[in-house]
Amino acid sequence: MINLYALSLDELKTLVVDWGHQAFRAKQVWDWMYQKRVSSLEAMHNLPKPLRDQLIEKTCLGVLTPVAEQSSRDGTRKRLYRLHDGQLIESVLMPYDDHRQTACISTQAGCAMGCVFCATGQMGFARHLTPIEIFEQAMMFARELEANGERLSNVVFMGMGEPFHNYDATLETVRRLMDDLGIGARHITISTVGLVPQILRFADEGLQVTLAVSLHKASDEERTELMPVNKRWDLTELIGACHEYVQKTSRRITFEWAAIEGENDTPQEAYKLGNLLKGLLCHVNIIPLNPTGGYGGKPSDLTAIERFIEILEGFGVSATVRVRRGIDIDAGCGQLKSAVLNTKDIPSV
Repeated sequence: MINLYALSLDELKTLVVDWGHQAFRAKQVWDWMYQKRVSSLEAMHNLPKPLRDQLIEKTCLGVLTPVAEQSSRDGTRKRLYRLHDGQLIESVLMPYDDHRQTACISTQAGCAMGCVFCATGQMGFARHLTPIEIFEQAMMFARELEANGERLSNVVFMGMGEPFHNYDATLETVRRLMDDLGIGARHITISTVGLVPQILRFADEGLQVTLAVSLHKASDEERTELMPVNKRWDLTELIGACHEYVQKTSRRITFEWAAIEGENDTPQEAYKLGNLLKGLLCHVNIIPLNPTGGYGGKPSDLTAIERFIEILEGFGVSATVRVRRGIDIDAGCGQLKSAVLNTKDIPSV
């Protein structure tokens, strides 16, 4: 079967003409896919029946197979997909009170970075996703929202995997999100654990996409314990690359900080972080830890976080607490896959 989402408009034109139809029919198919965002080929009712029948027989709209889904009290939806080779990946759709609809998508099956507090890092690396496998996660949510009169407004590359470890596929997906789904660059965020060469490469891409760097500790010894990548690129190299990124792009960097009770939410840690980041155009996004079965840390309480933010502000470093979504369904990346593999009772799709 030919996956229509894997074709460019020119490739679709070639296919339609090869089947004996006029080239303009390809644009009609394209509009059904990306403007009306239909979920079935049968819905393309302005196509001649012979073409529609050929499409139904020989093509498909996507190759991801949903196998499980969870819905949160706050409206967050988390979905597990099976790929053609049996690998499992996750995507999350998060609604916000300001009417944003944000898709959190995966770039790899598993992850090689080994961050100890992350469910995906605990399961290890299987393989990179292809650009179409990454793009389709956003496309699936976009067309479901379209059917309800809503639209996908934001995409964050914060699901399973390290986006910059799969750099070319991630960047190809970013451009498709902008070109095919009409999502503005400033509404797209790529999160990295701190792959320095890729940060420097990304600085030269000329994109207005937001860069988020997972930091979580402000000293090398402690960060290495949480995030083994720090052995390869320590904080001096990482923060140096961030300064170069800001200098080249004039864009603010976001630093992700998973607030862990008694570990990195203390005043002492806030002073270390303030000294590390002072003078850098940045913002610290504090997220109370989403607990996982493989890590014993607990989320910080709000009082500790408020004091932490107050200290950072004294260094001229802005910080806010990110609203946690889907906590009642373990919405952290990798947790649904882990639950299914451990045969929890998860609703199938």
